[in-house]
Amino acid sequence: MDYNIAVIPGDGIGPEIVREACKVLDAVGAKYGHTFRYTEVLMGGVSIDATGVPLTEEALAAAKASDSVLLGAVGGNVGQSDWYSLPPHLRPEAGLLAIRKGLGLFCNLRPAVLFPQLKGACPLRDEIIGGGFDFVVVRELTGGVYFGERKTFTENGVRKAVDTMPYDENEIRRIAKWAFEVAMKRGRRVVSVDKANVLDTSRLWRQVVAEVAEEYPQVTVSDMLVDNCAMQMVKDPKQFDVVLTENMFGDILSDEASMVTGSIGMLSSASLGEGRLGLYEPSHGSAPDIAGQDKANPIATILSAAMMLRYSFDLTAEADCIEAAVGQVLNEGWRTVDIMSDGCKLVGTKEMGDRIAERI
Repeated sequence: MDYNIAVIPGDGIGPEIVREACKVLDAVGAKYGHTFRYTEVLMGGVSIDATGVPLTEEALAAAKASDSVLLGAVGGNVGQSDWYSLPPHLRPEAGLLAIRKGLGLFCNLRPAVLFPQLKGACPLRDEIIGGGFDFVVVRELTGGVYFGERKTFTENGVRKAVDTMPYDENEIRRIAKWAFEVAMKRGRRVVSVDKANVLDTSRLWRQVVAEVAEEYPQVTVSDMLVDNCAMQMVKDPKQFDVVLTENMFGDILSDEASMVTGSIGMLSSASLGEGRLGLYEPSHGSAPDIAGQDKANPIATILSAAMMLRYSFDLTAEADCIEAAVGQVLNEGWRTVDIMSDGCKLVGTKEMGDRIAERI
């Protein structure tokens, strides 16, 4: 099969880590008889420098014309870059919001995986993490309080601000379906997180999720209040398989989940819509302080490429192969500086990519 991938290297370490992910994809293609064709697209700070805006219409069109999109990272150091003297809609991160909207991406997947080889980085006690954990947060990406009407005004001489948190049943239904589809590829368990004891939006959320659950009798579903979920992620993360939630709760919980693993340089993510076109990127930032120094960890981007194979192209064996190759390299003791520990062997960005590609 032939696949056309729009590649957005972006800023900072982005070009380095994307290069290694493409190297691994090419190794997969050689093994399984696929051809991956790459079209480079400008976005973020590099696009501002070249065009004056973080994402051009031409760049968005190129992404839309692809089968999927692989992103490195965008942005720089706030306070140290001229990009952040620009109005908010012209800053690097605005390109990310624009491409999500332009591609109709409403579902964010953030895996939280504790690799057994990296247990020492986890801040939780051994008796809590046991043999490790592996769950994914499915976050609604384009609704809720981040996109609701807002205003700041003065009332009776007192400054006041109002944010609204709208959701309709169709927005809830489509993200719930994604969560159940993801669960079908995993452990077939969904925990739907809300605040139904307080919020009307959460009560509607709970009703619609229950309706969708009837379409997936193979999946076990339960409801959990968001404050309890935040506690349970540090008390017993092994209990989770798929965590489904709305935009703001998902923003907070997915960051908590990434810190529980202790290794954000290892965590992939995906933003998805109605079709197979998705945007795949590491969960970490652009790390401009180490850009160009061959120090960046490419594993999160490589695992994001594996997610692309699994969710956009339905290439399960190929995705499994990448994940197994990453596990083998870690078992052999190879580490980039961010995950280095005593007794392991230090490698740079390029060598880490080489070793993973060799084990495909």
